Amino acid sequence: MVIMTASSAPTLQPGDLIELDVTGIAHGGVCVARHEGRVVFVADAIPGERVLARVSEARKKSFARATTVSVLQASEDRRPHIWPEAAIERDPDERAGGAEFGHIALERQRALKADVLTDSLRRFGGLDDEALARVTGGAGLSVEAAPGDDEVNGLGWRTRVRLHVDPESGLVGPYAARSRNVIEVESLPLATEAASFIAPLEDSMPDLETVDLIAPSADDPRMLVSYPGERARAGENDAVRESVGGREFLVRAGGFWQVHREAPNTLFEAVRDAILALIDSGRFDATATNLDLYGGAGLLAAAMAEAAGPSLKVTTVEADAGATDDAAENLSELVGALALTSRVDRYLADLLRASAPVRERLTRATVVLDPPRSGAGGEVCAQLGELRPANLVYVACDPVALARDTKTLRDLGYELDSLRAFDLFPHTHHLEALAVFRRVG
Repeated sequence: MVIMTASSAPTLQPGDLIELDVTGIAHGGVCVARHEGRVVFVADAIPGERVLARVSEARKKSFARATTVSVLQASEDRRPHIWPEAAIERDPDERAGGAEFGHIALERQRALKADVLTDSLRRFGGLDDEALARVTGGAGLSVEAAPGDDEVNGLGWRTRVRLHVDPESGLVGPYAARSRNVIEVESLPLATEAASFIAPLEDSMPDLETVDLIAPSADDPRMLVSYPGERARAGENDAVRESVGGREFLVRAGGFWQVHREAPNTLFEAVRDAILALIDSGRFDATATNLDLYGGAGLLAAAMAEAAGPSLKVTTVEADAGATDDAAENLSELVGALALTSRVDRYLADLLRASAPVRERLTRATVVLDPPRSGAGGEVCAQLGELRPANLVYVACDPVALARDTKTLRDLGYELDSLRAFDLFPHTHHLEALAVFRRVG
């Protein structure tokens, strides 16, 4: 195998070994380097390191992709990987996926996530240094740890884990990083004890396609299984109980729920505190047409209610009918709550056709939204811009999607007032953010 250096020919082919000086971090959990002027996105590295990497993709002239195979000059933040089956000592094709930051010290992981979010808001959100300083309190963005994570090195937090089944051997395990190869593993270090206990890692299940491990906080753990060619998973509509700050929530076993054991309470408190801040500033109207969009089982609507009290009027909107039923149950004690099944864009389109009094109440409203990873998107942001609610409390799980929506909302007359970020996915590149916007136009 030829090892290509800076003086080598610039043509790269999959399988080539190249030495790289890693200079930065990119969205998606990969680092940035250059080889003969071409950007190389390299996995399993840390900014500041010099590594030997194997090229995995070089079809585009502007960039290539590679995976670290050995470290020539290590960062002081490099640690033994928390998952032996994902360690750099294994061939890149045989490394388990799902813990792409598992070789990095937790504090550095959070700094890298803050860098990605800040850079995204600069590049795609149009925020300058002054605006970023204002929304982060002047000290720069920090990614907040979830309670208990530092004490256990960010392990044991996943209450929901998807495993895959090799159709030939029946092996149950995670996919390899960036592939569909099922990897044999002896443990699941990111899973909670309850989820790990029921993991069938030593079993052969050739008749199945996926195995989901579900470990609710207030119910028994269970497996949901799917068969080849079938979209539904056995048991996915079973009701399970989740406990959040002393409250109990009913959730479908296969429905959406935050996967970190502390994430529901962390986001509940963050949204509650954001609403309390709006109340203190005189910007919140409990009797307006307040909305909880992409509302799921009603967690964030309940957070609004804790802050605003029993006079709150809020409509939670969710496309999944099962989740809407759960939300109706979970919010049943709140007289002013309504749970509706609808796509968010269609619901907002109906509001745009509503009567003048309804539209007026919307201009005094606060909208909480927790969209999917792709973000709210241009159409929903444009609809919100036309409806002109007073405040937007935006929960985001993708920094680039949040940044793009931030640019759209700013163009529509909103300004970003505050921003928090949470490390609810330790040892991965993912994070959650809470952005509060106010209408200024």
